[in-house]
Amino acid sequence: MRHHDADPDENPWVRGKPTPEAIAVVPYDPAWPSRYARVAADIAEALGPAMLAIDHVGSTAVPALPAKAVIDIDVAVADPADEAAYVPALEAIGYVLTVREPSWHQHRCLQHASPRVNLHIFGPHCPEHIRHTMFRDWLRGHADDRARYAQAKQAAAQGVDQVSDYNRRKQDVLREIYDRMFRAAGFL
Repeated sequence: MRHHDADPDENPWVRGKPTPEAIAVVPYDPAWPSRYARVAADIAEALGPAMLAIDHVGSTAVPALPAKAVIDIDVAVADPADEAAYVPALEAIGYVLTVREPSWHQHRCLQHASPRVNLHIFGPHCPEHIRHTMFRDWLRGHADDRARYAQAKQAAAQGVDQVSDYNRRKQDVLREIYDRMFRAAGFL
């Protein structure tokens, strides 16, 4: 239930800080689930038994929610720190390792350019993956919070060219929703 705050002594960027680009939040696209399914099948084939689980997370996994047109996927592997067990297979299908955060559940992020994918690697039963799926499912079932989050996302994207700034600008609303979700689950 604890929110992640980046370790100030850790530089997560494997290839340097990303190049600025306008953040565009677009209306929900009903093609996103099928795009996820195709990408997930490619990932599963590439990783084979190294992949323990895969889930469509993030805003593109929530019908009716506007989003950046980037499919977010969580994949569980036995040990995210053992990059040799999965990174080469993902690189072979076009993914690029961009983020390495040992201080945050050994998180790794690989990106694919077309279609755009953020592939988050965690270990089995990782608390952050559980948070991602709980949040996705909460927004699917709570239209009021989905609308509140949509409004925050659209406002946060205005005039922003770094994802970190976009995330920071919507953080208060996101954390309010997490609080309601955790209280409803009996965790707070």
